[in-house]
Amino acid sequence: MTYDNTCKYLAENFSIDFTSWLLGKPLPLTKLEPTELSAEPIRADSLIFLESSEIILHLEFQTSTDENMPLRMLDYWVRLHRKFPTKKIHQTVIYLKPTNSALAYQNSFTLDQTNHQFNIIRLWEQPREALQQYQGLLPFVTLSQTANPEEALEQVAQQIEIIADKNIQSNIAAATYIISGLTLSREIIHRLLRTEIMKESVTYQEILLEGEAKGEAKGKAEGKAEAAKQIALNMLNSGIAVDLITQFTGLSLEQIQKLQTLD
Repeated sequence: MTYDNTCKYLAENFSIDFTSWLLGKPLPLTKLEPTELSAEPIRADSLIFLESSEIILHLEFQTSTDENMPLRMLDYWVRLHRKFPTKKIHQTVIYLKPTNSALAYQNSFTLDQTNHQFNIIRLWEQPREALQQYQGLLPFVTLSQTANPEEALEQVAQQIEIIADKNIQSNIAAATYIISGLTLSREIIHRLLRTEIMKESVTYQEILLEGEAKGEAKGKAEGKAEAAKQIALNMLNSGIAVDLITQFTGLSLEQIQKLQTLD
């Protein structure tokens, strides 16, 4: 589960929170598959399209800047408008990590008589109170405008603790664990978040199922061991702390360290 996939999960499952934040009104949206836009290849690793009967919300989540972003936003707008000519299209690039690059401020594509504009949000400039209003945005709070990300995470952890729906609670906790890794050490995150509530999360279950699928073709004992290793590899690639991986998989610290050298 990567940062991109975690952001996509949040946008898809908490669309009302995202529209309340970005558009100023709560709108339930459904996912629009990129394959519906064109037969041509479309870059889908960091973007998501959400739609209602009236609007399309196009989001791009970025951990780094990209000089081709303005052209790409124009390209997607044209594809969206061609397919849905009567719908309003809202495009927003959300930068997750602080940068001094001028590209993080570039919100238009201009060439000769062509001028296309889109929205940009630099999370590190967003008041954390604006994000703490919504459950679906809690995982981003430590990336917001705060002098003390650790304190911000402590507040988020307290908010997560009182979420009544256990499924939502576990998924928000898992997403917070992953996204907060962009600004805080795993040791701090592991200390402040209750890791046991993440075991029922979609994030963890996806890691679990992927590992089991790759291991089930082998013998029963061997397959179980391979599944545990694959789960551990997926979690390592997601930036999850080693001590948490040992807890989830039952592998020893030495086994996981060996996997790190092979990855």
